[in-house]
Amino acid sequence: MKQISLVLITVLSLVMVAKAQPKGVVADKIVAVVGDKIILKSDIENSIIDMQRQNVEIPENAACLVLEQAMAIKALVLQAQKDSLPVTDEEVDADIDNRIRSFIMQYGTKDELERIAGKSVYQLKEDFKEPIRDQMLSRAMRNKIVEDIRITPNEVKKFYSKIPKDSLFLYESEVEVSQIVLFPKASREAEEYCIQQLKDYKQQVESGKKDFKTLASNYTMDPGSKENGGQYEINRSQKDLDPIWLSKAFTLKDGQVSNPFKTRFGYHILQLVSRAGDDAVVRHILLIPQVTSIELKSTTEKLDSIRKLLVDGNLTFGEAVSRFSDDEASKFNAGQLSSARDGSTYLTIDQLDKDMVVMMESLKVGEYSQPTAFTDDRGRKGLRIVYLKSKTEPHRENLKDDYNRVAQRALEEKKNEALEKWFNSKIPTYFIQVDEEYRSCEEMKKWVSNAGRN
Repeated sequence: MKQISLVLITVLSLVMVAKAQPKGVVADKIVAVVGDKIILKSDIENSIIDMQRQNVEIPENAACLVLEQAMAIKALVLQAQKDSLPVTDEEVDADIDNRIRSFIMQYGTKDELERIAGKSVYQLKEDFKEPIRDQMLSRAMRNKIVEDIRITPNEVKKFYSKIPKDSLFLYESEVEVSQIVLFPKASREAEEYCIQQLKDYKQQVESGKKDFKTLASNYTMDPGSKENGGQYEINRSQKDLDPIWLSKAFTLKDGQVSNPFKTRFGYHILQLVSRAGDDAVVRHILLIPQVTSIELKSTTEKLDSIRKLLVDGNLTFGEAVSRFSDDEASKFNAGQLSSARDGSTYLTIDQLDKDMVVMMESLKVGEYSQPTAFTDDRGRKGLRIVYLKSKTEPHRENLKDDYNRVAQRALEEKKNEALEKWFNSKIPTYFIQVDEEYRSCEEMKKWVSNAGRN
């Protein structure tokens, strides 16, 4: 249990939702029972298939490991239900919608997902409900078990001292950076020009001179949809879409083209391709009003004033970000950039955009950059001040430079031990049954020994 207990609710917590994912059919039988919860052979085999699809290295004892984790999840769910931990239908439905959208992105279209799955999206959502609820309950129970666990500096040092020197991580040069971003406001004339262009595109579609897909491929400024004619598959409950844009999409009839409208990204027209309940396929064209040297100069002057307040010590960087920055991704964490992969604030050079890489060559730790122009991933022209908080040279892990990372691993180990202790105390209280095919697994010893008591 010890070696897998921490990943229980992370990577392999998907074990029990694997059967709801699009896969081949496998033979079924009950291979384990925990309390009144059953685990099917298909749960185990489909989970391994899914790991292979995701290029996860499969150990020889994968089936044993997966079964152990599946049983651990069931044990946590039983306790969560006993403790009445709250998981609402709304939370389950939202999680399911996010997963379905992820699958649609993975397979390209909703139709392709349904073809591969051999089920409609509605059926897939129904299949997901029980396993997703189990996953959320097990996560909530796991969090309850470890919520009060803390780590002391002495424990961190003790943890670090046990690591063989040749096993310490090697780190590349890394930086911690924060930014204040301003996007110059385009003139009214530039905005009116975009609106007129979009009206013209709408008229071309409605008159039959051009189809929307072709116009979007040629003119949209949205890089995320340009290659597929401006098309998106959306759901009414999506939280990652602009609410104005999403609301507009669901006011249209099939084939209808909206009037031009404004969001924080620019100006749009939308066409509804098809709709089925809360799911829809739409196309859109985005135009971003272009800023001139006049707007750029005015914004630069504003950033110069902000920089002077920072340098003079009359304003902290976090305050400046909160009051002035237009960057939604970093506005509420003092402008600090973080890795999309793991949330770390320590970034390697290849994780920075090309404009910031150039700035790092001359910027020293503790300095604020001059206002500098850049283009974001949406194609918007902006200006920013960058603050270099820290910079490390390539090195082997040590407590001076990497204390927080070592402390996090030490904390996770301590949580593992708490989970191990919890399972040791709880397993004897559950009815346990394991199929003969798996009883010889090393991972099953603890479960099988308790099965004999029931």
